[in-house]
Amino acid sequence: MHLFRFSVTCLFLILSLTALAQKRAYRHRSDRQALNDKSSTIMPYNRLVKSAGTVLTYGDPKLENHTLDLALLPGGTQIVIEDRYGIAVLDRVSRKLIHQWMFREVPAYRAMMSTYSGIEAFTYRNKTYIVWGASERERGKSGVMIATWANGKIGDVELLPFAAVAPAPIALPNDVAVSLESGEPYLYVALNGNNQLAKIRFADRQVVWTAPTGVAPFGVAVTGERVYVTNWAGPLPTADSASRQETAGVPWGSAYVDPRTGAIVQGSVSIVDRSNGKAEKEVRVGLHPNAIVSSRDGRFVFVANGNSDNVSVIDAQAQQVTDSISVGLFQGQTSYIGSTPNALALDSAGTTLYVANGLDNALAVVSLAERQVQGYIPTQAYPGGILCSGKELYVANLEGNGSRIATAVETGSDPKQLAFTSHRQLATLSILNVPTEAELARYTDEVRKMSLQFRLALAEQLPRPNVPPRPVPERIGEPSVFSHVLYIIKENRTYDQVLGDIPQGRGMPSLCVFGDSVTPNQHQLTREFMLLDNYYVSGKSSAEGHHWADAAMVTDYTEKSVRAWFRSYPHVLYDALVYNKKGLIWNNALDHGKTVRIYGEACTCRFDKKQYDWQKLFQMRQTSQPFSFTNTTTISRVQPILSMDFPGCDDETISDQMRADAFIRELNETAARPGDEWPNLMVMSLPNDHTSGTSPQFPTPRAMVADNDLAVGRIVEAVQRSRFAANTVIFITEDDSQAGWDHVSAYRTTGYVISPYSRLRRTVHTNYNQTSMVRTIEQILGLPPMNVIDATALPMFDCFTDKADLTPFTALPNRIRLDEMNKPLTSLTGAALNFARLSIKNAEKGMDRGNDDQMNRILWFAAKGKVPYPKAYAGSAKDKDDDDDD
Repeated sequence: MHLFRFSVTCLFLILSLTALAQKRAYRHRSDRQALNDKSSTIMPYNRLVKSAGTVLTYGDPKLENHTLDLALLPGGTQIVIEDRYGIAVLDRVSRKLIHQWMFREVPAYRAMMSTYSGIEAFTYRNKTYIVWGASERERGKSGVMIATWANGKIGDVELLPFAAVAPAPIALPNDVAVSLESGEPYLYVALNGNNQLAKIRFADRQVVWTAPTGVAPFGVAVTGERVYVTNWAGPLPTADSASRQETAGVPWGSAYVDPRTGAIVQGSVSIVDRSNGKAEKEVRVGLHPNAIVSSRDGRFVFVANGNSDNVSVIDAQAQQVTDSISVGLFQGQTSYIGSTPNALALDSAGTTLYVANGLDNALAVVSLAERQVQGYIPTQAYPGGILCSGKELYVANLEGNGSRIATAVETGSDPKQLAFTSHRQLATLSILNVPTEAELARYTDEVRKMSLQFRLALAEQLPRPNVPPRPVPERIGEPSVFSHVLYIIKENRTYDQVLGDIPQGRGMPSLCVFGDSVTPNQHQLTREFMLLDNYYVSGKSSAEGHHWADAAMVTDYTEKSVRAWFRSYPHVLYDALVYNKKGLIWNNALDHGKTVRIYGEACTCRFDKKQYDWQKLFQMRQTSQPFSFTNTTTISRVQPILSMDFPGCDDETISDQMRADAFIRELNETAARPGDEWPNLMVMSLPNDHTSGTSPQFPTPRAMVADNDLAVGRIVEAVQRSRFAANTVIFITEDDSQAGWDHVSAYRTTGYVISPYSRLRRTVHTNYNQTSMVRTIEQILGLPPMNVIDATALPMFDCFTDKADLTPFTALPNRIRLDEMNKPLTSLTGAALNFARLSIKNAEKGMDRGNDDQMNRILWFAAKGKVPYPKAYAGSAKDKDDDDDD
């Protein structure tokens, strides 16, 4: 009997192992089939893109181009396209651009960009006019652009300015609706900064009235005698309600937020009488409402809710929401958010509603009779504007193919090599035919495949009883050998810049400027553990990157802001509009009973900057003098888990050695106490590999990168020599790759996985990205995915083995003096003087708020000297004012 039980047990074990092997084989085979599809483009966040129809690509290859919206010109044969840098006109027959106008063509408008979306065209007194919103970044000019279209040219461009209403520094006009009233056109403009709707009489450009709205109005629709305005952040908090509901800061005000996540908790639509501007009602809809359209008969108003993955239906007569249409790609199949509807268009019959699902890279086709999705049409990355005309659909793809434009880099020994930088991409427009029922079914299947739907099954398998602990459990909820995760987020480097000199990986040594002599610890980590040469960030800048790194997705607010950042540059996540409703990795852990500690992330470090500069603080550390600072956060739930002794990430005046000191001190104090009080999840920002260029107030770029490298080495050594070593894993990523270049991808960066179960001593070529790292942390801690993006991420199984090696890591000393300072201006001439002055300007703006292209040139010059970083691709080194373009 015992023998029989033993045999059955063995058989069960063999079958289980066989099934496990088959499942792993299936997973990898499915991944290989998807990622090796040469007809599609791999985005760095578990999505492939391959648009239906025809894709039109355009733009200046030296810029980061984004297509925002589009409108039909009177006559119906041409379409005007709004992009970040101006507008363009498309001929529908030839499918070619026949004219372009850019802000930089007019000196007075040179620093302006088109706002989030919203462009209209109309005829008045035998002239065709085009109107759209534009602004400078966080300051300066702000208004509605008015242009004429005649004889195949855009002309007579003027700015209709709007004054800012304090505390907003800019009015920030966005969507414009044109209404013909008694034969005269009127413009209804959402003033996103002022929290107002303005009515403009077009004939004399006079303001008829302004009406208050909710927080950050976005879209406008006129139907009947009323104007409907979507409010990104819901109603304005009142003194009475603010005492009962939590509020948090958004640029130039506050909004109601969820105390668990810090995310905006309400979305609303303001209803205004169009004759007198009287605010009639504010209707609550889904979260982050953006696009809005009215039905052909005026009975209903449809609102896209970017953070709720649905469309609200407002009965115009009753002035209330009567229905909600789920439009997420995996609606009903999962509860994950992340489709991000953000643009709407009706067909001519008014029976079909097209919804742009940004992170699904697809249009949802909604039958209004049935109030449900009939299928999906693939587009390129992040569709953000739709026009339906006859049997054709035109889609503005905000992200297009992503950053794919190569820069020619002359290295001296090997001229004109190609490298990629994150702020070089072309704008794209998809031109589609309205699909038949059969075509729509095929398209829907393609969209699901390109969204890696098969991985959802892996995320949703139930945990099995009595499964032994593994480094990364096969199923969420099964035990891990790890009890503690340290997650370190660094700033702005690419793979080739740091690890390009390692022959075991796909590196280009000539592009490596912070190699083994500058980053000995990171190089040693690749030798002792593994080299990841196929690891990617998911965004192009820190304002995107920290949200990708912490939440495994970005919201529509962030996507609509890329490159322009009108309201904020939220790399420290201080703006409540940034958060999605599920929040970030730390509240996911807290919600599931895990302990959490945050070191420098999602906070602002405040201290007397007149009293302290880099050298002063460095000398104070050398002599063990105390440094007084305060970390502040906008998220109430972060406050109690935020280390107040670890300086926040928003200031490179503070050496990363001070940050390492604070962490190691707290680690040692915890280790000295009995039991295991060390947090399950620790999230750390370690930012100084960003550098401050060649500003004389700071160390040289290589010294700042060396400072960061030494801090990494010291932290890893401290953890691996502590009593928590056996059950701790460390993940290290960059937040983004914008201050650098790479010959494989603009998104490729350095990533490290460090644990006793990760001493592989080989190169791992598996395609991973930031969301893979987040998903792996969730898998280890038994946390469910936060959204559909990390639910479809591949856990980093290939970075672990089941056998532990407890040999501790020993940090290597820095090979560059950490206080190797940049030279003073008085000792500089020519390009060196110009770059130093530009570095000072960028440093004064704060970390990550300067011009990234300038920083790339400065870093190249600091490392390569006179080896040219060519003007044809990077801009003139003597162009002192080009930071206004950022």
